[in-house]
Amino acid sequence: MADWFALERDIRAMLKQPEWDDGSIGPVLVRLAWHSSGTYSKKDGTGGSDGATMRHAPESTDGANAGLEKARAMLEPLKKKYPAVSRGDLWTLAGVVAVEAMGGPRSPWYPGRTDKEKPKAAEVPPNGRLPDASQGAPHIRDVFYRMGFNDRDIVALSGAHSLGRCHTDRSGYSGPWTNTPTRFSNQYFKLLIKEKWTKKKWDGPEQYEDPSGELMMLPSDLALIWDPKFKVVVEEYAEDKDTFFKDFSSAFGKLLELGVRRSSAKL
Repeated sequence: MADWFALERDIRAMLKQPEWDDGSIGPVLVRLAWHSSGTYSKKDGTGGSDGATMRHAPESTDGANAGLEKARAMLEPLKKKYPAVSRGDLWTLAGVVAVEAMGGPRSPWYPGRTDKEKPKAAEVPPNGRLPDASQGAPHIRDVFYRMGFNDRDIVALSGAHSLGRCHTDRSGYSGPWTNTPTRFSNQYFKLLIKEKWTKKKWDGPEQYEDPSGELMMLPSDLALIWDPKFKVVVEEYAEDKDTFFKDFSSAFGKLLELGVRRSSAKL
């Protein structure tokens, strides 16, 4: 049996890393948990975090996962220390712990994922199931509705962009969404509404910047205020952090459970 409390303490202890972005690996661990889960399709039950299939092609080659091999490598020492823990459980728990450690809400999480070491071709989701940052509201809905989420869930989960930053050598985009990229908050929503976002003049893909040029938003971010239904929820979260935290906790917990099959009851 794994010592889950000890594992959580070890995850928390490794979050602060001065040589990493903004001094913390918390944001990239959240991204790992998110992307390993967000491949689920309710149409055929494929994808999701069960199996830790991001280690295998073609999922490992998806451009949306660029750079996540570094996050997976960071967690390997913990996999060796806790051999009874699957990588699927380790990656998702690390995301939950990271959000909480950075000031966010605790999401429900349960162990029981198993790792597929030699998965069948049908067990590894194809590329293209994760959100494309260059797209607008129709694409966003296609991706999230495929997983079983509604518009409110979509906006809540988008609030994870309060954390971290983009890199040209990974996504092609550059910069942080907020001035506090290692603190989970509702600043992302406040900035979406408050700031005037204009197209960045550069040689990279289309993205937007605030008047200072220090912060950025992606086309998929601005789609949340260009779409009337999404915008209502953005405005609510910008005004009410507690409601955002509650909704994010629920939606993130649901995301991490997608496609998980257990042989025994939840622990």
